[in-house]
Amino acid sequence: MGSTSAHNGEGGLGRRDLIKRSAAIGLISVPTMGFLSACASSGGDGNEKVEKGTKSEKNPLGVNGSAALDFVLFDGGFGQQYAKDAIKVYETNYPGAKVKFTPTQKITTELQPRFNGGNPPDLIDNSGAEQMDMGVLVGQKQLADLTALLDSASIDDPKKTVRDTLRPGIVEMGQFDGAPVWVLYYAYTVYGVWYSQKLLDSLDAKYPETWDEMLAVCEKAKKKGIAGWTYAGKHPYYLPFSLYPMIAKVGGREVLDAIDNLEPKAWEHPAVKACFEAYYELKRKGYILNGTPGLDHIQSQTAWTENKALFIPNGSWVENEAAKTMPADFDLAVSAPSGLDASDKMPFGTMWASGGEPFIVPAKAANPEGGMEQLRIMLSEASSKNFTQSVKSLSAFNGGTDGIELTPGLKSGVAALEKAGQNVVNLRLQDWYVALQKEKIGVAGIGEMMAGRATPAETIKKIQKFADEAAKDSSIKHYKHQ
Repeated sequence: MGSTSAHNGEGGLGRRDLIKRSAAIGLISVPTMGFLSACASSGGDGNEKVEKGTKSEKNPLGVNGSAALDFVLFDGGFGQQYAKDAIKVYETNYPGAKVKFTPTQKITTELQPRFNGGNPPDLIDNSGAEQMDMGVLVGQKQLADLTALLDSASIDDPKKTVRDTLRPGIVEMGQFDGAPVWVLYYAYTVYGVWYSQKLLDSLDAKYPETWDEMLAVCEKAKKKGIAGWTYAGKHPYYLPFSLYPMIAKVGGREVLDAIDNLEPKAWEHPAVKACFEAYYELKRKGYILNGTPGLDHIQSQTAWTENKALFIPNGSWVENEAAKTMPADFDLAVSAPSGLDASDKMPFGTMWASGGEPFIVPAKAANPEGGMEQLRIMLSEASSKNFTQSVKSLSAFNGGTDGIELTPGLKSGVAALEKAGQNVVNLRLQDWYVALQKEKIGVAGIGEMMAGRATPAETIKKIQKFADEAAKDSSIKHYKHQ
């Protein structure tokens, strides 16, 4: 997935003192009720389950070694090779099995008919702009519980379960409604403000910790003909990658919990108002690269790597995704978002980091044990190291960096996580309510504000209305922080 305002001093936290989400859809338009009704009713015409194999120490899930495996991967910022390498291990361990591997960026377009027909793949990397809505899939009982995978022996140490080898928070992210784990997030993504340390140094500046410092750095850049910021204007849900943790820093993590819980007036919290006004000030003062609202993620990243803009909100996949245009001496770095001032509730360093690249095994998969086994292989130390080295990102495996020479961005991301310590936030809105987060809050709300077509006050009112509609919508399943 790859794939995210200063208050002017009068009250609040001044710098100085779904729409119906009834289709498993990202940003495209499809008939809304067709997906759910078909999924809910699809039956005997779909997949027939393969016979299970015999469980053993090397085969704790009871994989049928001669059964085919159908694996669909989102072909995005992380590419395909890490998955292909893991498939080779699967085929080596089960030489009688043939793996059908399908990389695509059209997850919903290609897989909706298969879910409707009751014959989904065995393993899916459900990511990208056409990501299927996980909340909908869980609510309609379309996913297999991955508890068996998590409780199985790990590849490297049979005395440890797969669960024991995962980074903190990975299991919880896959839970929506209690104990079952419906999603396994394979990547471990560091979200934040990304920049060239070389360019920042050339401005004789350091990364800004307060918003006054941020504006001062942007003004320095502007005088040199460099924009302070750019972002994926066509996908403005990238802006929250830095905006949301800033809200938590200013008002406390409970503000984000209230937003996740769709609580009344959650978006009217003073911290939200202050941070929206801060970001709007970037637009008002001319610190956003001209034309940004019309750029997609690749175009904005390219402009940024060409030093046309200093900062960009993004996830850690950007080092791999922008590698083709990033100069060798770019010296990529990431930081937690700037705060407002000393009155912030959480310290500088507070950032958003969480699982990324959500892998799912459909409930109606023909070979669910094979899908889980492929994930078990991917969660080995060898596969994790291969992933980290090849795509410049951490994985869900808690380790896998020993002996690896970390790239600049990855090294910076690890340092940022160490600085954050316990001050890591994880907004669930983007996986509980995908359409609300992307289409409404991102595109219709924040995107319009940052394009200068709506004020912060108008935007907050609009977003709160969207959230209230989603909270009252009985056709969708609602989730709460436990």
